[in-house]
Amino acid sequence: MLAAARARAGSGGRTLAQEVAAAAGIAVEALQGLSQSAFGLPYLALPALCAAPPQLAQLGFSDCVGRGIYPLAQPGGVLFVVADPWDEPLLQWLSSRSGGYPALGWAALADIEAALAQAQAGIKASGQLGQRIAPAGAATDGGKAISLESIERSSSAVVRFVDSAIYDALQAGASDIHFECDRAGVRVKLRLDGVLAVVAELADPQRAEEVISRIKVLAQLDIAERRVPQDGRFRAAVGRRELDFRVSVMPSIHGEDAVLRLLDKTQLHDAANVISLASLGLDDDAITRIRRLARKPHGMLLVTGPTGSGKTTTLYAALSEIRTEQDKIITIEDPVEYELPGVLQIPVNEKKGLTFSQGLRSILRHDPDKILVGEIRDPETAEIAVQAALTGHLVFTTVHANSVFDVISRFAHMDIDLYSVMSALNGIVAQRLIRSNCPRCAQPEAPAPALRDRLLAAGIAPDGVRLARSPGCEHCRHTGYKGRRAIAEVLPVGDSLRAMILRRADVADIKRHALELGVRPLALRALDLVACGATTIDEVERVVDYD
Repeated sequence: MLAAARARAGSGGRTLAQEVAAAAGIAVEALQGLSQSAFGLPYLALPALCAAPPQLAQLGFSDCVGRGIYPLAQPGGVLFVVADPWDEPLLQWLSSRSGGYPALGWAALADIEAALAQAQAGIKASGQLGQRIAPAGAATDGGKAISLESIERSSSAVVRFVDSAIYDALQAGASDIHFECDRAGVRVKLRLDGVLAVVAELADPQRAEEVISRIKVLAQLDIAERRVPQDGRFRAAVGRRELDFRVSVMPSIHGEDAVLRLLDKTQLHDAANVISLASLGLDDDAITRIRRLARKPHGMLLVTGPTGSGKTTTLYAALSEIRTEQDKIITIEDPVEYELPGVLQIPVNEKKGLTFSQGLRSILRHDPDKILVGEIRDPETAEIAVQAALTGHLVFTTVHANSVFDVISRFAHMDIDLYSVMSALNGIVAQRLIRSNCPRCAQPEAPAPALRDRLLAAGIAPDGVRLARSPGCEHCRHTGYKGRRAIAEVLPVGDSLRAMILRRADVADIKRHALELGVRPLALRALDLVACGATTIDEVERVVDYD
């Protein structure tokens, strides 16, 4: 009976427990009574698994999750609860880790996974939410190798609090962690999809000071200096991923605040996260236009937008698509956000004299074909980048401006010769990131009359409108949004447009000419996403300026 049940398990979507119960002619719930007498093994339901946290002295939590094991404490040792207690390779592995033949129980895999998920939440919460724990001991180096096991085993409440925040941030896909101190203590906020959300609080002002000190220790900052801003960085292994953290500590009337920027440089190495323009969520027209600009033999492709709008990621995607072994590609960035195979990437180090302008001068002596300049911040960098584009190099770069047309004004304010700039420019991309409706709780929504009129004015036919709105669920943390996608306005700089700008034509005339060339403004691309139910008009108005 057992061999047949194991052979059938999984083939019809039924678990081993269901197959055994069916073969015995009983309900699955009755296995709790039958299993001990029939197989000499206890069968545990979900409530029994959740009665106590997993015992991780012999197995790491990641092993438990990966192999479907729940190590449950019992008198005299540990009961290893698995989905298939007759799986010989699993038993051999367990024996090697536990130092002998393990005591076994079994349960449905779904119940094991649910119990582990509940335990994971409990471990991460350990030391959070203002619990009164014994005074924190000296900071350990556990913050540089962060896992659920290290969080659980740490004797320091402060270390647990900081490490839990970092672990939670990575699991949630946050870009930044904010530690905000006030009279009551410290609050932790994560920037998720571009918006801050409170995830933890520590109602203890003394602990709040220790939390900031812990972050300073990790970033090798001066823990005694609390009157001036400090910047630093550190690297940590979170689970199996190596991350860099950029740290900013700022004094305030209530002590200090700290912000950690997460930089997962290995993200683009994952086969499941291959970077491309299509993976950014851009529409087909924008992708085609950007690819055309990125494949020019020389000149400058410039991406503009506010901080956090994905400018550098777009340039990475464009570089990844055109990268070949025949080209020498060099980047200078502050900081290097992702590692690109086959590309020489240089981090800015202003303390040592390596600025964007100095680095760019050196790059030009290194025989490059394509150059990425992380950001044009000053006239010297702008001048060198323009000259590089005019002398046969393909230059990718970014600049902070609100629109494609504001870019020209930015160069003018830097006193860069307008003729040189326009001769170098191949095109400008203005970009924003829009939050997407949560796919699990999105519901159809009828358009309000004002929105219907706005869509109609944008050239979107009423019969093509499929509005949606998400009320919020566990999957999206009750925000109604999950993930972000890029929208882009792509302006190729051709002869006619170049001539208009050089003769300083009226901006309204230049915009009309761009529309005639098929350029679709950011606001209209955003409305396209509203019309197809990908996002909401509220999100569009938060991100895009209609003026």
